Amino acid sequence: MPQPSDAITAGLTPVDMPYIEATRCWVERAVVGLNLCPFARAPFVQGTIRYAVSHARDSDALLDDLCGELQSLAAADPADCETTLLIHPAVFGDFLDYNDFLDVADAAVEALRLDGVLQVASFHPAYQFADSAPDDSENFSNRSPYPTLHLLREASVERAMEAMSDTDEIYRRNIDTLRRLGLTGWQALWRDTD
Repeated sequence: MPQPSDAITAGLTPVDMPYIEATRCWVERAVVGLNLCPFARAPFVQGTIRYAVSHARDSDALLDDLCGELQSLAAADPADCETTLLIHPAVFGDFLDYNDFLDVADAAVEALRLDGVLQVASFHPAYQFADSAPDDSENFSNRSPYPTLHLLREASVERAMEAMSDTDEIYRRNIDTLRRLGLTGWQALWRDTD
């Protein structure tokens, strides 16, 4: 396997590794392993996912880190760094507060003039879709080990969407997969990672 590029490893420290390893395991076992996002397999296998850790303790510091990661991703060659997962374990443990911050994240994309270039998707340990109960299994599709902002290239999203005849099928298939798996099956995915 080739050495990861500087775009992937810049700024990472040994302190970051437990957060990165837990998130990488989640991507491998749930996102790719359960095929929750069919577009994630290629960047995962190619090693072009940047796992960045924010040590922010408040929303202003997280916003600063987010803006830095957005600019870095926009400047990186997609062959070196396709996407970024910005893990922020010390801020927004409450899902509703996290959800409110997503408007700030979208505003940052616009302020940096990156709308149409990048977008931010959301993952959280307590993720809950609108009109779902907290323990509904379909929420697992967006439940990451730590609060995480996923920075995506618009061009990559558009290419992936064009390649599929029915993108709503992903959501329907995920609901079916996660309902069949249930809470017990979801928990079993993580048994040897504790």
